[in-house]
Amino acid sequence: MSMKSSKLHGTAFALLGVTSRDDRRKIVDQAEHKSLELNPDDCQKARSDLTNPRNRLVAEIAWLPGVSPRRASQLLDGLLVDAMAVRGETGLPTLAHCNLLAAAFEAVPSSYPPEDLAEFIQELAVLVDDLNADEVIRDINEDRTISGFPEVKAVDQVEAELLERKRYFRSAIKDALNRLPPEALLAAITAAVDGATCGGEDHAPELIDELVDGYAIEVQSVLENEAATVNKLIESVRRVASGGESATAPLIDKLERVARNWDRFAQPIQLSAKARGIDHDASNTLAYAIRSLAIDLFNEHDQINQSRRLTRLLGEIFAELPEFAERVEQDASALSEIQSKRTVAEAQSKAREAEWARAISFSADVGVVFKDSLSISVDGINWKGVRYPLDSITAVRWGAVRNSVNGIPTGTDYEIAFASRSGATSISLRKEATYSGFIEALWRAVCVRLMIEMSEALEAGKALHFGNMIVEDRCVTLEKHKFLGANEKVRLSWSDVQVWSSNGEFVIGSKADKKTYGSGSYKDHWNIHLLDHVVRSGFKKGVDRLSDYFKS
Repeated sequence: MSMKSSKLHGTAFALLGVTSRDDRRKIVDQAEHKSLELNPDDCQKARSDLTNPRNRLVAEIAWLPGVSPRRASQLLDGLLVDAMAVRGETGLPTLAHCNLLAAAFEAVPSSYPPEDLAEFIQELAVLVDDLNADEVIRDINEDRTISGFPEVKAVDQVEAELLERKRYFRSAIKDALNRLPPEALLAAITAAVDGATCGGEDHAPELIDELVDGYAIEVQSVLENEAATVNKLIESVRRVASGGESATAPLIDKLERVARNWDRFAQPIQLSAKARGIDHDASNTLAYAIRSLAIDLFNEHDQINQSRRLTRLLGEIFAELPEFAERVEQDASALSEIQSKRTVAEAQSKAREAEWARAISFSADVGVVFKDSLSISVDGINWKGVRYPLDSITAVRWGAVRNSVNGIPTGTDYEIAFASRSGATSISLRKEATYSGFIEALWRAVCVRLMIEMSEALEAGKALHFGNMIVEDRCVTLEKHKFLGANEKVRLSWSDVQVWSSNGEFVIGSKADKKTYGSGSYKDHWNIHLLDHVVRSGFKKGVDRLSDYFKS
């Protein structure tokens, strides 16, 4: 890759054809000689720059300090023949190598592969990070000792010139990038930042950070316009969300395309911010706006498919935001869990649908002479002319007591009770058929819902009281019964207890200590039948948490 000239070829040393080791007289003679073939004003300025100690330092730092005159000439000639060959040079002083690479950037054409340019940028950036003012002074003073010019003493002066030189290096890279087509430019800078930071995990060289900071300013308007479009689409999705997924899907298609395009421009900035341990505010703002839509689509409109789609999108385009990426991963896990739970619940619901219409309906007359009507249906429970909506019932209990006189059975008393927001209602029955028929309908109409609500409460961390037991998702609190002194509360995991029924009570006891147990009366304590069902069924399924019974 050849070139006709470069800024390095236009420096005072190259213009006059002198070296950093030539004395003042040689410089003056060369200026006079070159004035015959070049612009005299340029030659006189070059002479002044090289003979004035202050100006000379600027020229030396822009030259090849520490490189012998012969090799410097070879390197300059080599630049014109194959500019990229200088990337393979070794053993050069750091500043000289940086100046040569910066000159080679001038040879980068618009067709240069973005991946190669990204590697080239990283090479120069790493070298610039290695620049050391003391080493530069040493190289300059070695040449000045030979040329007869006074040595450089002021380190701060050299550091100031090196700072200016770094701006030139950044400018050389930007000029090369700007010669590329827009897509290639974006690919090159993204690859450069990605490679320099190892995907945002490591700190980048200072030159890369500065390059990204300049890039961020240049693409700010693009990002703002794309973000504005995303926000408009978000509002459009919200407006049509009540129409279902068929209404939101086309808009989310557009939103995804715009968001991905936004991310193409934001990617280098996100990688750099992650590597520096800072937040890219624009990314955070847009990410949370899209996440809010995903949450609302699920919570308010039950569109779990579109919500999961947006969550996957967020995980892909905002992976460089560590805190947000972790939150999105949790969202995805939660949505997956919810969908799994729903699938189970829906399957159970469909299995019950066939029998629902029949099983939920029951009616009977209670009493011998003065009869009362007892019924249950989708409209609720009706007893003695009062209707209790099914969803208002919060607890149930039932049981039977066998009566006898002198050991001779005299019949059985049955009791069914339910609690609602307005209070508790008890129903006394004598007929077993009425008792069993009503309970069968009650179980399907009310008890399944109450068990699901119980499961959700336990999963949320609540503790529920049943008889003298305190039930939690992973454990149960029982009483250790003592002959003397007060009983002691003992908290055990579900794997450490066993269950049985005795004398009309549901009992949970420790496997290791028969004196540690708790119980609740099926007939007299609320929801004991439900607890019995959930615990026994959970044990059969081998769950560690009661709430998992409805998931597995």
